[in-house]
Amino acid sequence: MDIAALAIPDVKIIHPKKFGDHRGFFSETYSKRAFAAAGLDLDFVQDNQSLSAEVGTVRGLHFQLPPFAQDKLLRVVRGAVFDVAVDIRRGSPTFGQHVCAIISAAEWNQILVPAGFAHGFCTLEPDTEVIYKVTNFYSPEHDRGILWNDPDLGIDWPVEAGKARLSDKDLVHPRLAGAAELF
Repeated sequence: MDIAALAIPDVKIIHPKKFGDHRGFFSETYSKRAFAAAGLDLDFVQDNQSLSAEVGTVRGLHFQLPPFAQDKLLRVVRGAVFDVAVDIRRGSPTFGQHVCAIISAAEWNQILVPAGFAHGFCTLEPDTEVIYKVTNFYSPEHDRGILWNDPDLGIDWPVEAGKARLSDKDLVHPRLAGAAELF
């Protein structure tokens, strides 16, 4: 398993090894031992899965407040996403900055988004399925978000605002500057 930092070093890209033969393939997509060897001591407690039927579906930018903050380990099992992590840790030298990566079934890569980051993605292929592990349980009382296309963030999304498919909730999140509760 190869684990590498992005431009904001707390966000990691992971490439699990994939072993194939005439039957198909085998891959160890998560190893507590490999993560520990990379200095990542995480205790995942819940697995989530989403299916987005249409290209241009945006989910995010989401986060949970402490004490229910979550680290997320996300992978795509079908299709591809443009994945975004925004640093929302007040006092961080990269506060308000973001990193992006294409996560896809074809690339067989994953992204680790730590607590203290707002996270979201946009589907690049139809019928994209995403699976992600989290280190804390879902808590509606601690669930928050940042407006996905906040112009102050400068995210170059692969979909225009008028064509993005969003939930009603994701349409009304505050901009980062107006978010009352962050880290």
